[in-house]
Amino acid sequence: MLNTPRHWLELSRNERSILSLIRRRGPLPRAALAQATGLSPQAITNLTRKLIQNGFLDAGAVVRGKVGQPTTPLSLAPEGALFLGLKLGRRLVELALVDFAGTVKIHRQEIYTHPTPERIVTFARHGIATILASLPNPLRIAGLGVATPFRLWDWGAGMADWHGFDLSARLAEDLPFPVFLENDASTACAAELIFGRTALPADFAHLYIAHFAGGGVVLDGRLRVGPRRNAGALGSMPIPGGRQLLDVASVSTLESRLGRSLPPDDSGWLVPPDIEAAWIAESAEALAFAALSATALLDIPVVVIDGAVPPATRRALADATRAALERLPAAGIDRPRIVEGSLARSARILGAAALPLAHFFEPDGALA
Repeated sequence: MLNTPRHWLELSRNERSILSLIRRRGPLPRAALAQATGLSPQAITNLTRKLIQNGFLDAGAVVRGKVGQPTTPLSLAPEGALFLGLKLGRRLVELALVDFAGTVKIHRQEIYTHPTPERIVTFARHGIATILASLPNPLRIAGLGVATPFRLWDWGAGMADWHGFDLSARLAEDLPFPVFLENDASTACAAELIFGRTALPADFAHLYIAHFAGGGVVLDGRLRVGPRRNAGALGSMPIPGGRQLLDVASVSTLESRLGRSLPPDDSGWLVPPDIEAAWIAESAEALAFAALSATALLDIPVVVIDGAVPPATRRALADATRAALERLPAAGIDRPRIVEGSLARSARILGAAALPLAHFFEPDGALA
């Protein structure tokens, strides 16, 4: 049967490169694939024919121009493979089924006061079982990716049960496919790399504003997390005043000023304009410092700002960060360009699903 784990384990690096190019650039004709990969037209023809036969690519309608031969754009087949993503947050856990083209097909969530290991495992197991039962061919699921903050026990005494708890191993006990786990801010960065709708260079930093601010770094087209998973931990970056970035540019800081929690959706984002404006101004100063520090260290040309905030708030944060960046001394280096992310609240759950996708379908076999 097509699209079983055994089948996609046999993909060559060239086949993965073709799939990765189309995922990032959109539908491409064979001539463009040959130019981008350096492979011969005949090799591209043979490889893409195999990918179509195996259900990973779809051939679009023939495009006939006034000059030259007709071309056939090739696109990802949405049903080529499926991926599960689990995102664990401060007040919300999410589970999603994502198709080969990056579309969320099924989404479930549960809100809580604080997450316990057993509650998360129960939610995940029940949700996954329900999803598997709904699919005509569950063998198309390549794996489960888990996006979670690290060191959950640092959130307070109520989170002590997470100390030493191996979430990925516990979930893998009952699953017929592999489980991958990564920091939630890193997966948000990975989602922009894999599924993002903004054209980005091979090197960029990613700042994600959620309950706590976090970040990620992409170098040479790959997410970098470092040997101790500290690379790209921009939320922990010290900023002037003896604080860290997450102490200022986090939704939790805004909530403390409001005296209440904000619900996990844009429709419930009801913040007095003066309070939001003050938070944005202070956050922008911290974000600009982090952006310029990342550039000084790694020569990052672009810094992406995204988050679990409404589009207007994200836009205001990006605009204010650009202005703050211009006020910082930058003798000897080029200031990075600040751009808005494209995935907002869906970034971390899509990034979780991108973990098994990258393992089986990216040229290097992993995001980091």
